[in-house]
Amino acid sequence: MPMLDFILPVLVMIGGFWQSPITLVVLALGSAYMGVKAVEIIPFTRRIIEQREAERG
Repeated sequence: MPMLDFILPVLVMIGGFWQSPITLVVLALGSAYMGVKAVEIIPFTRRIIEQREAERG
């Protein structure tokens, strides 16, 4: 249940963001940045990207 205690307030907070387009844009930009960082950190995805770049020449 500790995970549920963490997730529920976050969902309520995100539910409040739908009312303001500015906060949605900020949330989207932050999520995109974190996604790029996650791809750089995870070794499996890094290998896929390196293989694609090597195939291109």
